Amino acid sequence: MPHGWIILDKPIGLGSTQAVAAVKRNLREAGYGKKVKVGHGGTLDPLASGVLPIALGEATKLAGRMLDATKTYLFTVRFGTQTDTLDLEGKVVAESDVQPSQAEVEAVLARFTGPIEQVPPAYSALKVDGERAYDLARAGVEVELKSRSVTIHELGLDAFDAQEGATLAAKVSKGTYIRSLARDIALALGSRGTVTMLRRIQAGPFEASQAIPLDKLNETGKGAPLEQILLPLEAGLDDIPAIDLDPEQARAVRQGRVLTGMPHEDGLYCAKEGTVPVALVELSDGNVRVSRGFNLIDVAE
Repeated sequence: MPHGWIILDKPIGLGSTQAVAAVKRNLREAGYGKKVKVGHGGTLDPLASGVLPIALGEATKLAGRMLDATKTYLFTVRFGTQTDTLDLEGKVVAESDVQPSQAEVEAVLARFTGPIEQVPPAYSALKVDGERAYDLARAGVEVELKSRSVTIHELGLDAFDAQEGATLAAKVSKGTYIRSLARDIALALGSRGTVTMLRRIQAGPFEASQAIPLDKLNETGKGAPLEQILLPLEAGLDDIPAIDLDPEQARAVRQGRVLTGMPHEDGLYCAKEGTVPVALVELSDGNVRVSRGFNLIDVAE
């Protein structure tokens, strides 16, 4: 069974669930059957494009960690109108004659950098009384979502056009809604805004340069080697250090036992035996405890 990551450059119009279905279909066509576990590491709106990490096999154990990862987006805000969905999918609900200048846009960005409070879009997958907010909104129900704390690690102007608006780059924490960020920036400038382009260029350790188009994925179902597009499981752990285990230590970790007396700083590590990831472990006061174990073998054996 394959274990690792397919980093898809999700095209506009394709939902994240549909992207996972496309991977499953190609794996079946390639002869892997239906037994391979597949999951994605962070939803992208159908109107958004870019980096969508898709986990296979044992890598699905890291999908939750990928959901929590920092992500980077490019997005364009067109000033003058605001839609109910805050993107081009919705209908216009507010208008403004104010067209901010490039200097005004650059000047306001500092107010949205660092820890901020934002209200998620009414058209989002968040639940209100057990119902998805977007389902309620589409049914005409007025949705009121609570403000939440998020962190904008970096925010800068990438390009500016008087007609098309401002294209911004934002590196953000888990839970950040770019459409809400665009709405609030426009309001701070005395205008209204709608996202006309949204592209994710980084998700955790994965970057756009590693992403493959849908056509490349489809080649796998037609006989191209899966290895050409599959990144190893540990590629999802490139942002944390590795810790090497001898065979006895690896056996103990696989059994879920605690290792003691390890001379490393406290923190999260990828424990490996040779080249084989054994587990995601937490090290504290010299003690190693398993956070997530991997059922992998050395293919060289």
